[in-house]
Amino acid sequence: MELIWILSILLFFSSAATAAPVTSSNSFHDNFVVSWAPNNVKFLGANGEALQLILDQSTGAGFASKESYLFGNIDMQIKLVPGDSAGTVTAYYLSSDGAQHDELDFEFLGNLSGQPYVLQTNVFSAGVGGREQRITLWFDPTQNFHTYSVNWSAKRVVFLVDGVPIRVFSNNEAAGVPFLRRQPMRVFSSIWNGDSWATRGGLVKIDWAHAPFVASYRNFHVANACRAATPAAAATCVRSASNHISASGGAAPTFDRRKLAWVKRTFMVYNYCTDSARYHPAPAECTREF
Repeated sequence: MELIWILSILLFFSSAATAAPVTSSNSFHDNFVVSWAPNNVKFLGANGEALQLILDQSTGAGFASKESYLFGNIDMQIKLVPGDSAGTVTAYYLSSDGAQHDELDFEFLGNLSGQPYVLQTNVFSAGVGGREQRITLWFDPTQNFHTYSVNWSAKRVVFLVDGVPIRVFSNNEAAGVPFLRRQPMRVFSSIWNGDSWATRGGLVKIDWAHAPFVASYRNFHVANACRAATPAAAATCVRSASNHISASGGAAPTFDRRKLAWVKRTFMVYNYCTDSARYHPAPAECTREF
């Protein structure tokens, strides 16, 4: 029995191509491609160790990872637009392709100077979203870099800010809710004009006198993920991950529940699960968070 368990683990690591850190370089040139408006994307450092996205009156900008990943711990350090950023949206997210896509979102909604940034998270599974939660951040995200992370397994997704859990989305397939465990996702980020809705529901527009608006990035890191550069590799990732889950008992990411409760109690300003005007009854996944 022990030999079978060892062989299943070896099969996972050999056929998945990579598990444990899959990024060997901190260079944005190595890990990403410019997906939108190359003139508004600025690589910094001798080897592109950092990057800036720029929004001006003509256009925003974006980038996307060269690789797709299934499960893993995915981190990015970001410093957000300083000063009067009202109407701007800086998005950092994972997404698969197609109408039935999966997606995990961080969306940073700009603010008038002196007001806190709002961080909106959202989850799409099998093409269904509408799972927005919003918190205010407990620090000024424009003064220094902070780490925004997704810990993703077949049992649970945990969103974290500087290691503090801010949201958990668990596998509730038993209740009929599709979960994100079959579609590898790429990593994306963009900055764009969202002043139709982003700040006070669209009441506060972008003041272009403060342009250009700049978001800065560094230290992208991925660990314990399976790379899926092609459809065949994606199928191998799904199959190998299933073998690994069966062999290991399907361990889910751990997190500090007290810190999560602190974030919800102190900083949450919107939760779709409690929006009875929009959802009645509450969606099935809201009844079992963990």
